[in-house]
Amino acid sequence: MLHLGPIPLRGYAFCIIIGVFVAVWLGNRRWVARGGRAGTVADIAVWAVPFGLVGGRLYHVITDYELYFSEGRDWVDAFKIWEGGLGIWGAIALGAVGAWIGCRRRGIPLPAWADALAPGIALAQAIGRWGNWFNQELYGRETDLPWALHITSSTDGRVPGYYHPTFLYESLWCIGVAVLVIWADRRFKLGHGRAFALYVASYCVGRFWIEYMRVDEAHHILGLRLNNWTALLVFVLAVVYFVLSAKKRPGRETVVEPGASDGDDTPDGEAGAGTQADEESDTDAKAAAETDAGDDTESATTSEVKDEAGSGKKT
Repeated sequence: MLHLGPIPLRGYAFCIIIGVFVAVWLGNRRWVARGGRAGTVADIAVWAVPFGLVGGRLYHVITDYELYFSEGRDWVDAFKIWEGGLGIWGAIALGAVGAWIGCRRRGIPLPAWADALAPGIALAQAIGRWGNWFNQELYGRETDLPWALHITSSTDGRVPGYYHPTFLYESLWCIGVAVLVIWADRRFKLGHGRAFALYVASYCVGRFWIEYMRVDEAHHILGLRLNNWTALLVFVLAVVYFVLSAKKRPGRETVVEPGASDGDDTPDGEAGAGTQADEESDTDAKAAAETDAGDDTESATTSEVKDEAGSGKKT
């Protein structure tokens, strides 16, 4: 950990913040490409990100409650999010609630927004996992592989040594998930939440085997870690949603943000100038029409006089 004077600069927090910015930046580009307004993704992220952080922390504290509420532990540590401990399952679940609130306020469909943000979320996870390296946590069994992680200190009582960098494996997997979602979305025009469902399902596949490699303390059910069961359940739900959505609502949304293409982004000055020019043009046209009408009347009167004069000569 570095310090800026008396202020501690924690690598874990920086990784989370950078990941959020990357997700919003990429999500904004994809949202605009789908016909939405620039800035909408960031506006909804203002709701989704805080909810996601709270949800991620709650999931971690609930599933690892003994770290904070057992004998000899200080429950205040449950609030020290900068020391690590965010569960992606809780972050996505409660973050979706925040996103739903933001989408309702803007009048846009949540599935379309989630599709735009899906690969960005995967990249945010890839960046965020490097916070585990700063905290020297979430690594696997001992190994002598060339890319083994050298642990110099440990918070779980293990001796220093070389271990599988499972956080690195998950980071690389998340990058692959982001690439997969972007490719599939372009190739098959995924819509109505299916790009997000593909992200969830593909992430769960990688998380299952990476979780199997981890050896840190965790609750087990029928021989599998709790997060293995969670990954399996969420994978099934994502696949079911993908299939049912494809049957019920094939194709992609034609409008993701009502009114985004109405031209309401034109500056007021330009609009006023255009209106004034149109009014001047209409005035000129009316004047020209009146002039032409006057000329036609004068011509008709002259013709009648000549006809009368000609008739007198003949008499």
